[in-house]
Amino acid sequence: MTGENIRMLFMPRIDARIEKMRQELKDRRDPVCPDEVLQYLLLTVREVVPSQILEIGTAEGLSGAAMLFEAPNARLTTVEIDEDRHKKAKKNFQEFGLSGRARCVLGDAADVLPALEGPFDLIFLDGPKAQYVHYLPDLKRLLRGGGVLIADDVLLYGWVDGRSPVPPKRHSLIDRIRDYLKAVSADEDFITSVLALGEGVAVSVKRQTK
Repeated sequence: MTGENIRMLFMPRIDARIEKMRQELKDRRDPVCPDEVLQYLLLTVREVVPSQILEIGTAEGLSGAAMLFEAPNARLTTVEIDEDRHKKAKKNFQEFGLSGRARCVLGDAADVLPALEGPFDLIFLDGPKAQYVHYLPDLKRLLRGGGVLIADDVLLYGWVDGRSPVPPKRHSLIDRIRDYLKAVSADEDFITSVLALGEGVAVSVKRQTK
């Protein structure tokens, strides 16, 4: 067995319908979670075996659906501010036979998160990047000890870590992302690593309380 075959053996299999829809979004240049980020997310789902998942940034529901397929006993709460995407996601969950396990919430996560009750075993943060740092206190409250918080796009074209110069109109956004990384890294209740996947992924494990 070749190394590539071994790698594929352990990679989560993504439903063909999801793969097809993801490719259509890529072809239209619509935002979609990069392949390597989705694979890492699903490997984390496999490791954590969550019963409750929270997602900020539903989009059309494809990442959420992939997580539910990977964790057949899990339930997903997913928040989206864009009404059109929210409607498409609800339709997709229904067509995938997942609507009974997916709670789709239409609204601004800044308003929704304070009203939610946890705990959640896994949180995937892929919403408005400038708001990550403002969401963090509620995300921490909602995440169980030992749970995992995955934040996408935290390096963003190399602007955040200085590999590429920041366009003048993006300074405020990049400052907010840096604020998030500083806050979550300095929080002693989290163990955080930043991975060079896609546009950067911050993985924060919440310490178990004694």
